[in-house]
Amino acid sequence: MPAPALKIRNLRKVYRRGNVAVDDLSLTIEEGDFFGFLGPNGAGKSTTIHCVTGIATPTSGSIEVFGIDAVKQYREARRLVGLCPQEFNVDPFANARQIVDWAGGYFGLNAAQRKSRVDYLMERFELTPHLKKSFRELSGGLKRRVVLARALVHDPRLIILDEPTAGVDVELRRVLWRYLTDINSQDRRTILLTSHYLEEVERLCRDIAIVANGKIVREGSKDEIAGGPGGLEQAYLVATGAEGDHVAG
Repeated sequence: MPAPALKIRNLRKVYRRGNVAVDDLSLTIEEGDFFGFLGPNGAGKSTTIHCVTGIATPTSGSIEVFGIDAVKQYREARRLVGLCPQEFNVDPFANARQIVDWAGGYFGLNAAQRKSRVDYLMERFELTPHLKKSFRELSGGLKRRVVLARALVHDPRLIILDEPTAGVDVELRRVLWRYLTDINSQDRRTILLTSHYLEEVERLCRDIAIVANGKIVREGSKDEIAGGPGGLEQAYLVATGAEGDHVAG
């Protein structure tokens, strides 16, 4: 039986000042799934992602990416993951092609492989007309496209999207939705999505976990969680104890 795309067991992350960001969190995502990871700000979503991708070191617990230990075999596991973070952590003076090309080099693609992949991604995300602009000159939506293209340059098997459409207009959001649906269904890439846009999660995801205070408070298929009265929004509010105005979307 093939290993899950992501298996997290009893993950705990405590920062130096004693702040418990993730508390005994366990999660399994099967290969090919489109998985929604929901929760309010500060719930532990980003910290969990940081532990998976090596940005943060777990205090305890284990993380496996396609059966590979993400801590002990970091380099091997990291090659299988593409991360699109919330923040724009790029050189603001570089252009889109340079940013994506450098990421390809980081993951070991040779010059020919990088050119082919970067050309494809620039065209796919309609970045070709903007190649001479520095990153800081781009609009918010174009910046999002560049960061997503960078995450996909090495054709990862697990794609982690942390608020990938924040600040993006409706038209571009739908373009990105179509692309993500394609690579999930046609290329069988596993996708982990965090988003405050509940419409986005309902449209894209098949399975969902809701996290609050560092713990998973509800998990199941989208149909199970969103099938009750009030849909996904009501399920989210009940699970997290949030007020209605805390939910965007």
